[in-house]
Amino acid sequence: MQRRHFIVAGLAFCVVPAYAQGKVVPRPGPKDLCPVCGMIVSKYPNWIAVVVWKDGHAHFFDGAKDMFKFLFDLPKYAPGHKREEITGIHVTDFYNLERVDARRAFFVTGSDVLGPMGHEFVPLATREDADDFIKEHKGRRVFTFDQITPGLPQQLDDGKF
Repeated sequence: MQRRHFIVAGLAFCVVPAYAQGKVVPRPGPKDLCPVCGMIVSKYPNWIAVVVWKDGHAHFFDGAKDMFKFLFDLPKYAPGHKREEITGIHVTDFYNLERVDARRAFFVTGSDVLGPMGHEFVPLATREDADDFIKEHKGRRVFTFDQITPGLPQQLDDGKF
């Protein structure tokens, strides 16, 4: 019995720091809600975005657009949290459906592809994929993470892309 506790404690010792460092991307559970819109995130696995904190907990989103709204207004959506406590920001790549670092991703707007909340920042892992996506889905603009400003998610909601 003691050996089992030792093994479980050892696993926790390895896994929790990995979450805290953003190396393991957590997955939402069946009841995790998007803190921005309140939708059940796991219903939209092709669109999941994740913000991971130093202590290992995560907030999940049903798309990059809500993730950006969250990041631009932490006091509203995550009182007590600070941007410098974030260890990982991940989005789901449109083509391979794998989690990628949002800060390195490319986001296409104005396409014929809609996300769970309508017009969306469609995440892609590479600029080449973003260019292909624009051709295939009539996209209009490509943004890097740093180019997305606080007003853009609302403009996307208003259909201005």
